[in-house]
Amino acid sequence: MKSLQELINRDDPGWPLVQQWVAEATNFVEILPAPEDAVRERALVASQVSTRSPMGAIVYESGGILVDHGWLRILGSGHPRLPRSLANWNFERSFVVSGERPSFLLVADDVVGGFFAIDAGGLGFERGMICYLPPDTLNWENTGKGYSDFLCWCFRGDLSMFYETMRWKGWADDVLSLQGDEMFAFIPPLCKSGPPVDERERGVLQVSTIYEMHVARSNR
Repeated sequence: MKSLQELINRDDPGWPLVQQWVAEATNFVEILPAPEDAVRERALVASQVSTRSPMGAIVYESGGILVDHGWLRILGSGHPRLPRSLANWNFERSFVVSGERPSFLLVADDVVGGFFAIDAGGLGFERGMICYLPPDTLNWENTGKGYSDFLCWCFRGDLSMFYETMRWKGWADDVLSLQGDEMFAFIPPLCKSGPPVDERERGVLQVSTIYEMHVARSNR
């Protein structure tokens, strides 16, 4: 494992680039403040990603990033409104031993039960590419974007079109009441045929519960 000193890049940090992308965003973006130094340092070491990269920069410099009123959650080092760091969310999901090279890395998710992960060989697409597990199909898909391009899509992409069939009237207000470790669950589930999302019963479950259900169904 690399040490904290090896992971912090002071000559060419990635954070100014992330800040530039946020400044150019057309979607609403909120950077959550980073936790105290000891916490963000542990999060960076656990993630084993240099701050020269946008991912490492987000882990070290922020508690995470919320996009489109919190519809998308990009993992950082954790915050009361997003109480999951990149490393602790992946622990026992993509790796089980600190320093182990994961076969994929969960980096973001949305409030309707979709998960974004970098393929590191375990998803069967292309190493380094962001893949999406949509709640309506539960089949991993290659977005064709690396992490940096994914961030730019989050900040400037047409999220309304991408999530057109998964949003309901008043969704923005409902999202504001959701915690960062919660997601909406639907009856019938979005992966089952049924009425439009507006007409489905909607509740709230822990992200971990929905992840386990969706991954289990995707492996059938």
